[in-house]
Amino acid sequence: MNILVVGSGGREHTLAWKIKQSPKCDKVFVAPGNGGTENVAINLPINIDDHNQVKSVIIENGIDLVVIGPEVPLVNGIVDDLKAATELKDLKIVGPAKSGAMLEGSKQFAKDFMQKYGVPTAGAKIITEANLKEGYEFLESLKPPYVLKADGLAAGKGVLITKDIDEAKTNLTDLIVNKKFGDASAKVLIEEFLSGIELSVFVLTDGKDYVILPAAKDYKRIGEGDTGLNTGGMGAISPVIFADKAFMQKVEDEVVKPTVKGIAEEGMDYTGFVFIGLMNNAGQPYVIEYNVRMGDPETEVVLPRIKSDFLELLEAAADGQLGEKTLEVEPYTASTVILVAGGYPESYDKGDEITVKEEVKSAIVFHAGTRKDNGKLLTNGGRVMAMTGLGKNLAEALAHSYAAADQIKWKNMNFRKDIGFDLKELGQ
Repeated sequence: MNILVVGSGGREHTLAWKIKQSPKCDKVFVAPGNGGTENVAINLPINIDDHNQVKSVIIENGIDLVVIGPEVPLVNGIVDDLKAATELKDLKIVGPAKSGAMLEGSKQFAKDFMQKYGVPTAGAKIITEANLKEGYEFLESLKPPYVLKADGLAAGKGVLITKDIDEAKTNLTDLIVNKKFGDASAKVLIEEFLSGIELSVFVLTDGKDYVILPAAKDYKRIGEGDTGLNTGGMGAISPVIFADKAFMQKVEDEVVKPTVKGIAEEGMDYTGFVFIGLMNNAGQPYVIEYNVRMGDPETEVVLPRIKSDFLELLEAAADGQLGEKTLEVEPYTASTVILVAGGYPESYDKGDEITVKEEVKSAIVFHAGTRKDNGKLLTNGGRVMAMTGLGKNLAEALAHSYAAADQIKWKNMNFRKDIGFDLKELGQ
């Protein structure tokens, strides 16, 4: 089979790397890819927002199966457009159509869906400029911290949390009136704060059956001890010590099953991943949000732990035959540490040359924001590389990740030195 992975980040590099391992795989293409994906695949430098360009490369390269990596093309209906093309009638697609992608595309849609199908989640109220005063009053009725979420896509940064009521009101005004995230924050969800420990659960579904992939925990804040600004993710680990068999059974019964049932009953055209952001609140799972694709950087620790033929699972999902499949998982721990550009998540430079002191052998290196120019590897984003270490426990995996990080250098490179700090305290 010839496979196309759509996207350019660490998630897409990891998908291509894993798919390449299948004996069923002939060629892997990544569009547009990055400076590292070309080590495992053929890069196709196209604009993925132009769905006609995507169709053209699918036809030109004899693609049998396409995996859509990022959320923006999904929310913008790339799957619908590919399925509408008669010349692509035999194409297998992993990624939900626009109807299913609304689970990530609108926080209000997702919250209404959860409430309709009995998925445990925090109470919330939708606020727009028209009922801004109600928003201030609702904030006053809540106990701190105060959680504000932009309704639309905001590149993983659309959540503001503060313990100060006046700051919360200012944030609400900033989001809606000053359009902090543009149209994405024209509506804002004010949500009750859920205490506990966060984790991410990933499900592959064909719209009726599912397999649950390994759980992971990511670290969003730029600073050590989970301080500072939110980012797209500074690192991740899998497995998660507190996601034991009993907890994961609750997740399956109370979250996954009603979610997949809701997808089917709503008639969503949904083949692909459901990324469920969860809070473990005293052993009870609550859904923070849905995403309709794999997470980044969680993919970089989830996929290396999958023992099963990943391409077989993707093909079964696309064929509506996932019910016939089971998932085998490796027993080891995976950790990833993200190397970022100085200044990220605010302004940062691109185009700095990346040097590797010695060949990295302790970890798997997944590229995110990189590009090649005349044989030189350059930075091309905020999150630049992921160092994924594997080990018999968390300490060993992290030692491998950090040993790899020490081999990479560029001007003003930054990374967190404490990934997994909270789980070490729990004994993982």
